[in-house]
Amino acid sequence: MSTHYDVIIIGTGAGGGTLAWKLAPSGKRILLLERGDYVPREKQNWDSHAVVVESRYNITEPWYDKGGTEFHAGAHYCVGGNTKFYGAALIRMRESDFGEVRHHGGLSPAWPISYDELEPYYTTAEHLYQVHGLRGSDPTEPRASAPYLHPPLSHEPRIQQLVDDLRRLGHRPFHMPVGVMLDEQNPRKSRCIRCDTCDGFPCLVQAKADAQVVCVDPALEHPNVELVTGAYVARLETDAAGRAVTKIHVERNGAHEAYTGDVIVVSAGAINSAALLLRSASDRHPRGLANGSDVVGRHYMCHLNSMLLAVSRDPNPTKFQKTWGLNDFYRATPGFEFPMGHISMIGKTDASILRAGAPRIAPEWTLEKMAEHTLSFWLTSEDLPSPDNRVTVDRDGRITLAYAPNNEEGHRRLIATLKGMLRDIRCHDHLIPLNAYIPARIPLAGVAHQNGTIRFGRDPNTSALDPNCKAHELDNLYVVDGSFFASSSAVNPALTIMANALRVGDHLLGRLG
Repeated sequence: MSTHYDVIIIGTGAGGGTLAWKLAPSGKRILLLERGDYVPREKQNWDSHAVVVESRYNITEPWYDKGGTEFHAGAHYCVGGNTKFYGAALIRMRESDFGEVRHHGGLSPAWPISYDELEPYYTTAEHLYQVHGLRGSDPTEPRASAPYLHPPLSHEPRIQQLVDDLRRLGHRPFHMPVGVMLDEQNPRKSRCIRCDTCDGFPCLVQAKADAQVVCVDPALEHPNVELVTGAYVARLETDAAGRAVTKIHVERNGAHEAYTGDVIVVSAGAINSAALLLRSASDRHPRGLANGSDVVGRHYMCHLNSMLLAVSRDPNPTKFQKTWGLNDFYRATPGFEFPMGHISMIGKTDASILRAGAPRIAPEWTLEKMAEHTLSFWLTSEDLPSPDNRVTVDRDGRITLAYAPNNEEGHRRLIATLKGMLRDIRCHDHLIPLNAYIPARIPLAGVAHQNGTIRFGRDPNTSALDPNCKAHELDNLYVVDGSFFASSSAVNPALTIMANALRVGDHLLGRLG
């Protein structure tokens, strides 16, 4: 079998999987290289103890922090990438996020493309990933060229009560755009059964709009598209001039394999994509591939995220509670002239999840009772791109992730703002951190929102990629995962990654002819 392809895509998640779907009808010979395999369909898919406590599907390789301490990241190597485990909140960045934004902690830089350039692809991505939402319910939402194809998810009674209370307080909660295959008008035929193990879990009935189900599997129905799993890409080799990638070196089943392609697309996630380019250093690229500007691996961002529980005075039997969001504090507000961030909910919290962060002496019945009365909040604020927050690799290819949070004042105020609402939303007046590692804040291992390590821009001296996400220094190398982000905004990055992959796909179709 020939090992030369028109396009080789490394990674099958939100970026690589979406790009494969876009290119598949072209007839061009396309190869997908995936380090993992398909997530096995098994009862443990919906077992919170297996998924959350035992980390059954997480990667097992050790990474290291800047002090050299080993940790294990909450990341996944599988067909569909991290979208197999995401909460499917598919929300657009605000128009203002594409420009320079002043924060308490500094400036968030402008992107080299405008919102208008990405808007048509946002619409396509929303339709492709079957996003359920309602235009106009979010007062901060950007302009959109088309409505959602699917109605918003309904609020279950306790969540409807919460939304009503927020509105009574003068807030403007909106229907969260969510990518699940739920048909509430025809529940008997609905693929999604609206269960309580969606956010953070793989979907056993394949009703979550993840990259495997929506993009990779349909792409593989085209005879010109192939998938190789268990394929760890060790390094990329260039021609003598260093201007083009000529060979992909793969380790698979204990053996070495090599592939060649006219166009090479890296989409292994912001951490692993940067690590791959750094591992591919050569005489022509001594600091790593595409790294003449010394920005590859730098400017790592992952958001300031907190998971907090409020104990409701009323029982909360909700199954799927991720149906609303609040952006009233996304921009400057009276009393604080800088953005704070975004408030929404995470999946339902049960006793097994609470057990992970509880004292060993806590009785199980107490955790069960507590789980029946909790509301689980997710708070996101923007972190700023710092060159010192970075991914590096050593001679053995081991990954070090150095990260220090910044721009924290807005996040502290966001937490305080939520806490100030508790009595008025029928909750006790304290928040409980939901984390087994450190109170409230997502630790270094929480890399679900990773972005920014191979930033795009117009100046080759300050960026690694051009506005089409092609490496400035190489003629056939592209990056389409979250690595390209110039700033992180304060909303989930998945939809922006998907939309950009579709945009780059149009560029590549023009290039391939």
